[in-house]
Amino acid sequence: MASDLIRAAYRRTWWALLIRGVLAIAIGVFIFWRPLASIGAFALVIALWALFGGIVQIVHAFELRPIYAHWWVPLLSGLVSAAFGVAALFYYPGLSLVFVVAWTGLWFFLTGGFALYAAVLERGLGLSWGWTLGVGILSVILGMLAVVSPPATLAAIMVLIASFALASGALLLIGAFKLRSAKQDVAEALR
Repeated sequence: MASDLIRAAYRRTWWALLIRGVLAIAIGVFIFWRPLASIGAFALVIALWALFGGIVQIVHAFELRPIYAHWWVPLLSGLVSAAFGVAALFYYPGLSLVFVVAWTGLWFFLTGGFALYAAVLERGLGLSWGWTLGVGILSVILGMLAVVSPPATLAAIMVLIASFALASGALLLIGAFKLRSAKQDVAEALR
């Protein structure tokens, strides 16, 4: 009985790793093969994610209403997210892509600002601060480049996504085949 459960769990895990690995590699290859279609799909995913995430937050806010005094905060967040999702679908793909570029630029600016502030604090404490300052300056420069050149920003984001998909797909496939060899090792040890 226990061995049947272990075998079933093994099969599910092995197939899940294998399918996820193949799918991740396929996504990475597709992004490199069809970059414009991939950007369009990325914009659609952002719009749908915002819409469905907003709806879930709205429902969750009403569930929290009897027990949480500030239930209106997740409600407001959900309304904003759902409204953005609807607007992003209506103004597809432009609004989603503008959002991605703006978010990336903002992230670089905030990261750079925090790093520059940390460098000032480190210098005041007599700590090594050069690398932190360098990271802050580089991050601010990348933020400016992200805002000034949206196509390059989108291309860089898609390259990162594709590279991550290929690398994670390869690791998932390696994990699937390592699991298969571990099963054979366990079977031989039990004999």
